[in-house]
Amino acid sequence: MTTATAISDTELLRQMRAGAAAAFEALYLRHQGPLFRFAVLRCGSAATAADVVQEVFMGLLTGSVKFDPMRGLLQNFLFGVARNLVMKHEQPHQRDAVLPDAGDGDAGDDGERADEAAGPLACMLGNEQAGAVRRALALLPPHYRDVVILYEMHDLSYLDIAAICQIDIGTVRSRLSRGRAALVKRLGAHRPAMI
Repeated sequence: MTTATAISDTELLRQMRAGAAAAFEALYLRHQGPLFRFAVLRCGSAATAADVVQEVFMGLLTGSVKFDPMRGLLQNFLFGVARNLVMKHEQPHQRDAVLPDAGDGDAGDDGERADEAAGPLACMLGNEQAGAVRRALALLPPHYRDVVILYEMHDLSYLDIAAICQIDIGTVRSRLSRGRAALVKRLGAHRPAMI
């Protein structure tokens, strides 16, 4: 008997379209976490990110977004749809996004907290650093933010990012380099003091 993790996305999509609710659930469980993390880092709002993820999966379920397995991986397609939806949500607000503080517990605590066995000080410093990174990411122009998040936090290749963002590989490299430089500059104040 094969498990859901051993079944390809393409096969799960085929089963889902044939009416198998378990196939949709397997796809959701496989892709929801990374999509939510991307969306919350991209737009700064856990509520908007949840809406984006819901729209992505409803589109997949209803067929309003059409995935062609001959054109790439489902994961990349879903990131592209999520990116487009985030941009659509941002249009009315253009730069009004506010990231939740590390202590809000609303930003998708998917095990990204510091190791609590290390003690309260380590947890506080880890949360403070994560909050600083989220705030610095929010200050990046969206076209840099997309590339940095997809490369650094989702380990996607330049080729995958180019497909998701609909840009060429040279532009991915350039945006990643400039985005990293801007993050280093903004995070300079958070470097630990040398003893």
